[in-house]
Amino acid sequence: MARTVVLAGVGMAVGSIVTPMLAAPVLGLVGFSAAGPVAGTMAAGIQSGLGSVAAGSSFALAQSIAMGGAAVPLAGVAAGGAILSGASFVIAKLSGA
Repeated sequence: MARTVVLAGVGMAVGSIVTPMLAAPVLGLVGFSAAGPVAGTMAAGIQSGLGSVAAGSSFALAQSIAMGGAAVPLAGVAAGGAILSGASFVIAKLSGA
């Protein structure tokens, strides 16, 4: 059990460190770029559905992160850590740790 808890803690730490580094590339996969949403992508589709994008909205934050103008919010870093922590816990349990 102690090993499982340690692995979950390591997952939390690694997830919290890696999330900010991977945010812009992952946003790029769905169409957010340094020049704005890429035509024909999910990001462009969302923007066309929104119409005028409100400042401070989730879409505006995602675009700002992709452009390098905003940092990943603390809640996003915590979510990344929690996801990797949970995955580490499950893997440890399944492997008999």
